[in-house]
Amino acid sequence: MLLMLLFGMCNSHAQWVRTDGPYGGNIRALSINEEYIFAGTFEDGIFLSIDEGATWTEVNNGLDGKKVRSFAISGANILAGTMSGLFTSADNGANWINVMMGSTNPDIRSFAISGDNIFAATWYDGVFLSTDDGSSWTAVNNGLPDRSGDKSLAVSGNNIFVGIQDSYGGVYLSTDNGSSWTAVNNGFPLKSVTSLAIQGENIFAGIRPLGNNGGIYLSTDNGSSWNAVNSGLTNLNVESFTVSGDHVFAGTEGGGVFLSTDNGASWNAVNSGLMNLDIRSLAVSGDNIFAGTEGGGVYLSKDNGSSWNVRSSGLMLLNVYSFAVSGNDVFAGTHSNGVYLSADNGSSWNA
Repeated sequence: MLLMLLFGMCNSHAQWVRTDGPYGGNIRALSINEEYIFAGTFEDGIFLSIDEGATWTEVNNGLDGKKVRSFAISGANILAGTMSGLFTSADNGANWINVMMGSTNPDIRSFAISGDNIFAATWYDGVFLSTDDGSSWTAVNNGLPDRSGDKSLAVSGNNIFVGIQDSYGGVYLSTDNGSSWTAVNNGFPLKSVTSLAIQGENIFAGIRPLGNNGGIYLSTDNGSSWNAVNSGLTNLNVESFTVSGDHVFAGTEGGGVFLSTDNGASWNAVNSGLMNLDIRSLAVSGDNIFAGTEGGGVYLSKDNGSSWNVRSSGLMLLNVYSFAVSGNDVFAGTHSNGVYLSADNGSSWNA
């Protein structure tokens, strides 16, 4: 699965330098395919860089939908999910073809890949499956609630999980490549699911709080049962997860970052040096943990969250919604000022 990586104190040795475009776009998705870097904007379509973000070229030939939410790579095909449907490119973005999925509301929020199967979650039109690199699609909604806002997808072996972010809420599981879905909500409040993460046999779900029912829920049996694992979690509005070995990080809206090293049994705030606590995205690059904030830019921790240093000098807009990591290159997608590049895991920053 291609993971799209949704998203104080100044360090003089670290700078963000805005890459040469796309400046005006609200960056919602980033994808890296070897030397090809794709940026999906919410107004101006898709941009491509082949020089580590130094320069960008608009690649919208055939792309009717300019509001791009997600990417996936399957073989030689690049898939772009937009508010206007699915587009595929077999020539690294030079040309795009609109693939009819049969959806009445083709607003594609996320992808997940399991072997030869590609799953696409739509907003209020369910889940679709392709077994031919995105050339054709079939609705696979047997057992899913009608008109549900499907947002999160996660794969664990042969198990496909979808998290629903609307009034239906909850998590659904398919063990037969989407032919049927079963609600796996025993012990799980039917609330809006914002994020899913998998760590070995553990499945973590973040849900929007309502009363005392928000925060993080954990399943260790493929969703058959869930338990709230909020011990030490003082903010229940979880927006993002990232996993690094036995360390699970949760980013919250207003409460900063929390860390669990015991499979969610307990959480500790790890916010030393973190001057903005509205965390929208998290990413791991080797031993480095990056946190993207709403209005506070990017922070980096090299010690599993024990301390954070700002990495935003030169970053013109500080709303960071997504990350993509390729080797030592870290790309940050901002709300309306395009893509920024760090070439050495935050030690120094160059265009």
